[in-house]
Amino acid sequence: MAAKILLVEDDPFLAEMVEEFLGEEGYDVCVCGNAKTALQLALEESFDVWILDIKLPSGDGFSLLQTLRKKGIATPAIYTTSLGSIHDLQKGFESGCDDYLRKPFELKELLLRIQKILQASFSTAHSLCEDLGNGLQFFYAKKALFRDQQKIPLTGKETDLLALFLQNKNRFMSYEEIFAHLWGIETPSEMSLRAYVKHLRALLGKDKITNHRGRGYCYEP
Repeated sequence: MAAKILLVEDDPFLAEMVEEFLGEEGYDVCVCGNAKTALQLALEESFDVWILDIKLPSGDGFSLLQTLRKKGIATPAIYTTSLGSIHDLQKGFESGCDDYLRKPFELKELLLRIQKILQASFSTAHSLCEDLGNGLQFFYAKKALFRDQQKIPLTGKETDLLALFLQNKNRFMSYEEIFAHLWGIETPSEMSLRAYVKHLRALLGKDKITNHRGRGYCYEP
């Protein structure tokens, strides 16, 4: 399965050029041009790498990545920016980025940095995993679910919910606890939670996740 990349770039010409180049290299690229949409995509979908511009409409790359890191999402991130001072570089790494590429840059250099990050991420992700049976394995560092070495597409919240269940086996968690973990300060959705649980049950087994009125959900391996 092709690695999935979120490209956040408000320059349409550059975004199109990078998307076309990485697409030809075999990557699945999702493009957006502002911080608000990028945050929503990063929370709802699972990506292997984020490529983030710093100067963005409706926000900036520093704040965007800080928000995602505070939510516990460890997806590798590369900043692309025309900012070049040591202060900016320091701020970038302090906000949680894994690499920093100054504009203008060669597309080949971006590709090499992506490849390096993916190799490191794969190595780290496979250092701590949990066998869920039936060929399923969950890798904590990467927050990714695999069946027979094939990655299973999950949204960001589905991945977070699965990790939460695995870390709280045989314990009922209230809706409030799950809402706080998955949505934080966002408005939670009970209907969405039910949809996420339904999908995970289809993957793990219907009897693995039980529901009890007044007590919430419980994962029983």
